[in-house]
Amino acid sequence: MKANVKAINGSVLHEIELPAVFDEAYRPDLIKRAILAYQSEQYQPHGADPYAGLRTSAVGWGSKRGEAKIPRIKNGSRAAKVPNVKGGHPAHAPKAEKILVEKINKKEKAKAIRSAIAATVNTELVTARGHKFEGEAAIIVDDSFEQIAKTAEVKLALMALGLGADLERARLSRNIRAGRGKTRGRKYKQAKSALIVTSGEFLAGANIAGVDCVPVNALNINVLAPGADAGRLTVWTEAAIKKFGEA
Repeated sequence: MKANVKAINGSVLHEIELPAVFDEAYRPDLIKRAILAYQSEQYQPHGADPYAGLRTSAVGWGSKRGEAKIPRIKNGSRAAKVPNVKGGHPAHAPKAEKILVEKINKKEKAKAIRSAIAATVNTELVTARGHKFEGEAAIIVDDSFEQIAKTAEVKLALMALGLGADLERARLSRNIRAGRGKTRGRKYKQAKSALIVTSGEFLAGANIAGVDCVPVNALNINVLAPGADAGRLTVWTEAAIKKFGEA
């Protein structure tokens, strides 16, 4: 598969042959499993103290006293220890040792990532995901892109590459989340726009709404297919593409 390499002003420089990973078959089933496995690793275990409500001298009085046969503290008559009384042990409390992580085979995970990478150059999948762009989905820019140090210059380069409409779509999508989630550290929802993949660390585009910047050796299924929906609009630098050939 061949693709054009463009300058930061949008002009075509030359053509290159894409590595074999971009010819991988589309496997939405594996991508979905890999996303769920990734998200399960982000969960924070939580649970109640196993001895909550049990640190008491309460014992049952037995029968024939005209009282309910529940544990009561020794120096009084207040019930304790059991779940149906004030201060008692919680019924069916969450356990911190609960297994939250969903596992996936290494080969399946690797294939899912390769499939998601290939989906980034599939024009039909990228369009179906809702992205707006000009030309083909295979967007490769020369290495001078990685030398840009200012966010404004990155935005101008992306617009020259035909991504202006998608950046505007993501910017206008920001809104307040419905429900209790807005009070729990996730007040706003933001649509995903372009993913910038470089050969090394690149931070100049990180503040653009909806844009993620990731080194090629740190690619993961979550940035390639957010929400288990493959076909994210992706800008590759030529140096990042060459690293696939070195692997």
